[in-house]
Amino acid sequence: MRRLPFRRLVTLATLAVIGVATAGTTTACGDDSAAGDSGPVTLRLGYFPNITHAPAVVGVEKGIFTEKLGTDVKLETKTFNAGPAAIEAVFSGALDATYIGPNPTVNAFSKSKGEAVRVISGAASGGVALVVKPEITSMEQLRGRKIATPQLGNTQDVALRYWLQEKGLKTTKEGGGDVTVVPQENAQTVETFGSGAIDGAWVPEPFVSRLVNAGGTVLVDERDLWPDRKFVITNLIVSTKFLKAHPDVVKKLVEGQVAANEFVNTKPDESQQAISDHIGKITGKPLDVKLIKQAWPTLEFTDDPIASSLKTGLDHAVAVELTQPVSLDGLYDLTYLNEVLKTQGKTEVTQP
Repeated sequence: MRRLPFRRLVTLATLAVIGVATAGTTTACGDDSAAGDSGPVTLRLGYFPNITHAPAVVGVEKGIFTEKLGTDVKLETKTFNAGPAAIEAVFSGALDATYIGPNPTVNAFSKSKGEAVRVISGAASGGVALVVKPEITSMEQLRGRKIATPQLGNTQDVALRYWLQEKGLKTTKEGGGDVTVVPQENAQTVETFGSGAIDGAWVPEPFVSRLVNAGGTVLVDERDLWPDRKFVITNLIVSTKFLKAHPDVVKKLVEGQVAANEFVNTKPDESQQAISDHIGKITGKPLDVKLIKQAWPTLEFTDDPIASSLKTGLDHAVAVELTQPVSLDGLYDLTYLNEVLKTQGKTEVTQP
């Protein structure tokens, strides 16, 4: 066997040691989102670039989260257009926390048997309506019509089907029944409504305002269907793995959420411009500020996750046979939210 020169042996040994050290660092980052002892913890935060995620959008655009997290935490943000994609990112370990709607929240909790996520704060309420052609002026006139929702089984799809069921109108997952429910992307719904391919849609803002501007009228403002006109449209969840590993970071994130909501509620004009600018950076086309102002009054930005409405929404999904009953015990951990609110002299939220 040919012997390697001594210098070559030393080089190979050195490379092996470096390789072992590097592998150890990579594993640590993947396991707990930390950059190792020499760097800050990394928090990967998800959100949607739309009005119902205003606290997240404004918090990122205005640097509120970065300020509250401090120099010991590196913030990485990821944007999504659909709840299932954000939840998959949480499940795969690519995301530590995300702003998301109630139905994906329930699905994540259910699929993981209550292990994967916790709701740590609310974010927004309201901002959803059924918009129809102007000649439709009553529920009875929906029979035989085509009504769009964003996705089969999503929050708005459940709301529409349950409301129709309560009114005695049947629907099926396949699009049959007294009213044909057509799941399609919101951007497509604006086009199909304009072309006459659908007769209306149960959608969130800003698509409610877009459909109204396209000639539609609001037949049902979903706020009217809920106690005190409040229901969760967006809340903030965190992976339980990250929560256990970095509770101090999660508290700072909650501080950022509360501060972002404070900004949104006290500086609406500046917030609306920030949303327009931020969406422009992400999509290449700023959202019209006039459209944001039109949609704004239908939304309430609140730190309260309105847990009762999420539970009711689950009951509705079970009633229209789009999901199975599931216990939500343990879903909420509002410890840090209430600590932050108490410190600021604000009303604490009842732990569900």
